[in-house]
Amino acid sequence: MDIQQAKQQIKYTMQAYFAKDEFGGYALPPQRQRPIFLLGAPGIGKTAIVEQIAQELEVGFVSYSMTHHTRQSALGLPFIAQKEYGGKTYDVSEYTMSEIIAAVYDAIEQTGHREGILFLDEINCVSETLTPAMLQFLQYKVFGRHKVPEGWIVVTAGNPPEYNRTARDFDLATWDRLKRLDVEPDFQAWRDYALGHGVHPAVITYLDVEQDHFYHLETTPDGKEFVTARGWDELSSAIRLYEAQDLPVDEVLIGQYVQAPQIAKRFAVYYDLFTKYRADYQVDRVLAGTAGPEVVERAQAAPFDERISVVGLLSDALAGVLREAVLEEGAVEFAHPRLAAMRDKLDAGGADAAEEVRAQEADVRRLLRTDRASGLLSEQKYRSYERAIDMLQQAQHLGAQTGALTFDQVKEAFSKMLGGLESRVEQGEQALDRALAFAEQAFGEGQEMLLLITDLSANRYSMAFVNAHGSERFFKHNSALLFGDRGADLAARIKQTALDEE
Repeated sequence: MDIQQAKQQIKYTMQAYFAKDEFGGYALPPQRQRPIFLLGAPGIGKTAIVEQIAQELEVGFVSYSMTHHTRQSALGLPFIAQKEYGGKTYDVSEYTMSEIIAAVYDAIEQTGHREGILFLDEINCVSETLTPAMLQFLQYKVFGRHKVPEGWIVVTAGNPPEYNRTARDFDLATWDRLKRLDVEPDFQAWRDYALGHGVHPAVITYLDVEQDHFYHLETTPDGKEFVTARGWDELSSAIRLYEAQDLPVDEVLIGQYVQAPQIAKRFAVYYDLFTKYRADYQVDRVLAGTAGPEVVERAQAAPFDERISVVGLLSDALAGVLREAVLEEGAVEFAHPRLAAMRDKLDAGGADAAEEVRAQEADVRRLLRTDRASGLLSEQKYRSYERAIDMLQQAQHLGAQTGALTFDQVKEAFSKMLGGLESRVEQGEQALDRALAFAEQAFGEGQEMLLLITDLSANRYSMAFVNAHGSERFFKHNSALLFGDRGADLAARIKQTALDEE
């Protein structure tokens, strides 16, 4: 199966294991909850999907690589304890708590999440002295005498022996204690992930043409040459950072991530072409409505590979604009119920606005710290917390100017936040319409238009925006997708977040 199918299977398992019976206990007792084992080539995203599942289910997450653990660090250190049996005192061997088990308890204390995922990577690379303890752990969730807390699900991963010289195949007794998922590299599954997570369009469009270069492993006289999904993903991040700082993106940089010289050289040549297309087509001006007719004419006359690059540029720029609008809308939706509750409390004769605003700011900062510590700080949560803190600080600044903070001043700060959202939504609507209009003029109903609509449909931010605000052009080209309620218009959505009495 591909990595996205594996993610769905793990998510189903988590939901089943977290299910409760009528008395509040786990429907499947923890001792019968088989650990999941992801077996697949390195760099295909095994760790990433487990982190994503923890974020989506809003549970705790603790990750450990087993390659560096000895029997002592995994099980704990022995010490002598005294116990009394039948009136006599005896010296008894005990063990300190395992570092791994202790990390789970630390996560519970720091975050308050009593359910979570304990992810153990490279479990088929443990030392021979640790193997028997690992077998016991996989069946009983115990290291030494200390158990994984109830509510924490064990997910493990490893590479096949052909990819890792220290990896060993498990015996039948071990396999019979695991839910095994074999994961294969798959470009189309990774492409959907890449579109939703801002992977650089040069990487995506290059791999659209050179799909054989997505995952490559070859043994040469000079050693192993390889390219992995992780390598492309991290190269994308490096390219964006280098571009932002106006640093050169060349074959030397690319070769640090794409460790196959011929592929690195080909991508370097393609990236140079891609940057030329970016300068020639001025995609930002297309979205702003200021591009001249010569840009459309050039796209019409361009060869197919150049057109694919233009679609990638257009999709990436548009997705960035729509992403900002969706994140801002999520931030408003996070702040609104908190301020509504503050309004109701003040109307009921509660504490003054200054005290309430400080309390809300402290609570949001606590959420920010907690989610960051637990690895659950998604992009949307981060934006929501930071925007709420900024808005509350603006309200306090207004109060400092007048000597007292009233709720009307809090509403004023929130109104500025709403104004920013309205501006971003309007910008997103115009950019989406202009991008599709450009594609209609340049490509008609050809493969390029289909690719652009497909890319937008695979991007979670783009689809969240379209579902909320609609787009006649988008639905004209994507009539096969049915969207029930496409959301209210902006005026109605803003009205829903008003802080006036209802």
